[in-house]
Amino acid sequence: METLDDTQLLSLLRRRFTERRADLSTMALVGGSSFDAPTPAAVLIPVVLGPDTLTVLLTRRTDHLRDHAGQISFPGGRSEPQDGSPAVTALREASEEVGLRAEQIEVLGELSPFYTGTGFVVTPVVGLVTPPLELMLDDFEVAEAFQPPLEFLLNPCNRRRRMIEVRGAPREFWAIPWRDYIIWGATAGMLVALYRFLGLTEPDTVAE
Repeated sequence: METLDDTQLLSLLRRRFTERRADLSTMALVGGSSFDAPTPAAVLIPVVLGPDTLTVLLTRRTDHLRDHAGQISFPGGRSEPQDGSPAVTALREASEEVGLRAEQIEVLGELSPFYTGTGFVVTPVVGLVTPPLELMLDDFEVAEAFQPPLEFLLNPCNRRRRMIEVRGAPREFWAIPWRDYIIWGATAGMLVALYRFLGLTEPDTVAE
């Protein structure tokens, strides 16, 4: 990965979304949806403007949920008819799940829709979050929240390819270990999509 400090990363984020050049070929390793009518959803990729470093606010879902229980995710969920846009869905869900206020979020733009194997088509919405973070977690959906550095999450040296069997067919996905957490599946795939959207240089090989 190109070596960029946080100031350069922030500038690149703003410039790329201003140019509105979303690359539709950067879908992550999830394949297409096997569902005829996937459910629209949106997530917020919250880049927190910390005093020392840019971080990304992630959550761990509670273990009793029907969909994606215990997994690491961005704040988000299925779209409601009254939302009107993926950004509205993402901001609403971020408020409901972790207590982020819309007025402290600068929405930069959207990445390409992301199809999941569980029947959702998810639009990632990237936003800059201005502290302080006064988080109020939804105890039913969110077990905890944490903030890895953005540079770590984007660095291809920190990602791994993995494979599982879904309905008898092999399926590849990305995994990003950080401390005691494994960020994988759609969440890791969206981070890879963000990396490619920014136009950062891929290494010759990616760690397995």
